[in-house]
Amino acid sequence: MGSRCIESKVAMTKVFPGPALSEDQWQQISSLATTLSPEQATWISGYFSGVSDSFRLRTSSATAVVEKVPPAATLAPAVASRTLTVLYASETGNSAALAKAFAQDAKAQGINASAASMADYKGRGLKDEQDLVVITSTHGEGDPPQAGVGFFEFLESRKAPKLPQLRFAVLALGDSTYEKYCEAGKRIDRRLEELGAQRIADRVDCDVDYEEPSAAWHAHVLHRLAPVAQASAATSVAASSAAAPAQAASFDKKNPFAASVIDNIVLTGRGSSKETRHIELSLADSGLNYQPGDALGIVPRNDPALVASLIEKLKLQADAPVTVKQQTLPLHEALGSAFEVTAATPRFLDHWASVTGSSELEQLRSPEEGAARTAFLHNHHVLDIVNRFPASGIEPATLLAGLRPLQPRLYSIASSLAAAPDEVHLTVSSVRYNLHDVPRAGVASGYLASLTDEDATLPVYIQPSAHFHLPANDVPIIMIGAGTGVAPYRAFMQQREAEAASGRSWLFFGERNFRSDFLYQVEWQALLKSGALSRMDVAFSRDGANKVYVQDRLREQGRDIYAWLEEGAQVYVCGDAAHMAPDVHAALANVVETYGGLSHEAANEYLTELQRDRRYLLDVY
Repeated sequence: MGSRCIESKVAMTKVFPGPALSEDQWQQISSLATTLSPEQATWISGYFSGVSDSFRLRTSSATAVVEKVPPAATLAPAVASRTLTVLYASETGNSAALAKAFAQDAKAQGINASAASMADYKGRGLKDEQDLVVITSTHGEGDPPQAGVGFFEFLESRKAPKLPQLRFAVLALGDSTYEKYCEAGKRIDRRLEELGAQRIADRVDCDVDYEEPSAAWHAHVLHRLAPVAQASAATSVAASSAAAPAQAASFDKKNPFAASVIDNIVLTGRGSSKETRHIELSLADSGLNYQPGDALGIVPRNDPALVASLIEKLKLQADAPVTVKQQTLPLHEALGSAFEVTAATPRFLDHWASVTGSSELEQLRSPEEGAARTAFLHNHHVLDIVNRFPASGIEPATLLAGLRPLQPRLYSIASSLAAAPDEVHLTVSSVRYNLHDVPRAGVASGYLASLTDEDATLPVYIQPSAHFHLPANDVPIIMIGAGTGVAPYRAFMQQREAEAASGRSWLFFGERNFRSDFLYQVEWQALLKSGALSRMDVAFSRDGANKVYVQDRLREQGRDIYAWLEEGAQVYVCGDAAHMAPDVHAALANVVETYGGLSHEAANEYLTELQRDRRYLLDVY
């Protein structure tokens, strides 16, 4: 118990920085902690977090930030009759899991609470809400997740009602490697304030290692909401708020399954300008199940050569012991398995500026240097920064303090359990490029490409999709994908063939060259021959004088596409979020405008309505 109390003291100091406590005060807290039940301990944590209205949450590693906003209004004691809605928008399931856990714990405290996806929520209902908690991730450079697009459009429009009766709190999840970090949460927070709502607590922005700051926010907000008479009935919020989406199996993000590699082959042919791999993994004895459209989370390792170079440059000992999440590991193992050591983040830039005292790095930290900072981080990995701005005589802990935890990567599943029981298949493009005349590789794709030994295993878990699934068997589907974006459609077609689905299926596929890059060509031809796949249109951008992409094929087949849409077809888009998805959207809008006889605005509203009805679904990255 003593060591646990010491660890708690360190953790609390990081999460709740402020005036130092005396050793006697810490001893009193530690002594009290040993006598509390989990429920009592949770309530006490909530009580302390709610003592001051000026609560501010920051961590020494910048994983969570409370932006300076007008202080939350002093709240009257909550009463049990108030209602609470917990809204979430999620791409990978993290926001959904946190929201559902918050609503569950709120109910346990006697609050009339419910959780809902923004995709299912009618924005006009905001005028009737009393308390609102919003948990949202950010997609790309400041966009909301797909499930939240409609809600954001309504909230930021002139249709949104004034909300003087509403109290709210926002938890924003994001990735600090993006310039518009946590922007979706910031947009919601700003807009609710503009509409007259009062904050229950200040917004908290969380980086990819969100568990601890989100748990602290969870306890704090829940305490401020809890009916006074019910407060002592609090449940264990810190544990549940960081919970992963429920799964039937015991393997999940925190406890991945060691899947054996069955096959790892290169799909692309000789002469291809890229390498795309087909990887088959065994799920035998795991209890893991998935649906076509779900993703596989994989836990990668960093390139050993990169780890060795970093250690050598800083003149550190590879076997020096370091502490990572209460474990003692050799430095080389910690850098190999626990920390992001490739892409540099604003966190590392801030940290290394402090370590080296570099005036150039200090200047890049300025809020006015956002564009320059983004460009710098795009063109400099961690090792590049260490090489360019050397630091001598540092300890291993000093290096680790600026690094983010190594995060799992998600890949669209390219198989169906109906066709490949106890297996899961992936379609992976190996990322390789030069930076500063040095060959580089993607962390996950490079690691996956290396798993060619017969006894190789890979830690994995299933990440269910909230929306990207097949409709009823009689519903027509249009599948649009480029490159590895074809992966989920292989799963779709395996499932539809196994179930003898009556609904028509149409695939649009794009790649670079017909001869070398026609992924799963033989399988598509067999599906066309059997009738499981009704139609297929392909676009190979580098085979002719003029580049042709999937969006060009959509326009060419516009009349039939519009007819399928009018007959109830469901549309899927999978691929690049920056270029392919917007270009496809523009092509679909053009099709609807041309063949539906609609104005440009009406055509876009037509697509928006398809999105609201979950007939136009995206899985983009």
